[in-house]
Amino acid sequence: MTINCKGQLIDLSVPKVMGILNVTPNSFFDGGKYKNEEEIISQVEKMLSEGATFIDIGAYSSKPSAEFVTEAEEIERIVPVIELILKHFPEALLSIDTFRAEVAKASIENGAAIINDIAAGELDDKMFDVIAKYNVPYIMMHMRGNPQTMQSLTEYDDIVKEMLFYFSEKVKKARSLGIIDLILDPGFGFAKTTDQNYEVLQKMELFNVLELPVLAGVSRKSMIYKTLGNSAQEALNGTTVLNTIALTKGAKILRVHDVKEAMECVTLFEKMNYNKI
Repeated sequence: MTINCKGQLIDLSVPKVMGILNVTPNSFFDGGKYKNEEEIISQVEKMLSEGATFIDIGAYSSKPSAEFVTEAEEIERIVPVIELILKHFPEALLSIDTFRAEVAKASIENGAAIINDIAAGELDDKMFDVIAKYNVPYIMMHMRGNPQTMQSLTEYDDIVKEMLFYFSEKVKKARSLGIIDLILDPGFGFAKTTDQNYEVLQKMELFNVLELPVLAGVSRKSMIYKTLGNSAQEALNGTTVLNTIALTKGAKILRVHDVKEAMECVTLFEKMNYNKI
């Protein structure tokens, strides 16, 4: 199982880690943490040195009830960061967390390797065309509504069955446009209650029927800290537990704030299953 990132084939037979870099002032965990060039470069260097294969950059917080950011402002935030990172780390594989086609287009033209869309094209009908034109890997997440409304849209008859139908329709559309590299993200915390998040995690291996790599993004989310009665700042241990479970369920990419600990999960998982290390 491989994906093509700017001509480089990334083998996902061994799971990979995607480090999160939020350049928003209001992200739920690290909002406003990286304010200047030195802090951004230092954090990217840390994540790459700890083993991250991808760096996922977000300039629009998708937390519940997040404030609206204009398309122009999102581009103004994200393009300089892409340029800055690639100036210092030209081989870095940058994933851009956006649901807007114009942001995706500007990002790819400035060197981004992957588009990570929380809406899988639902919030911008031009997104699939941009992905097809530039032929970059596309992460399609399951969500209902938008970041402002998603938490009121949690009624399902059979959540995993409905998600499988959602993804199968998205894959069909993407394939019809010639999009090759697709990655599925169950969207933990997006239009799902805490109990639904755990049901999806428990049954996550069912998504393997679509024969596409699955990304798990549980890092420091409320499904952890609300269950444990602590906070996002205290949720690293819980994140490690759920990342490990996600690997056993077939996850090929872990999207995390804490790269070192996620890499340790992958190393021990591989040792246990294949004794490759």
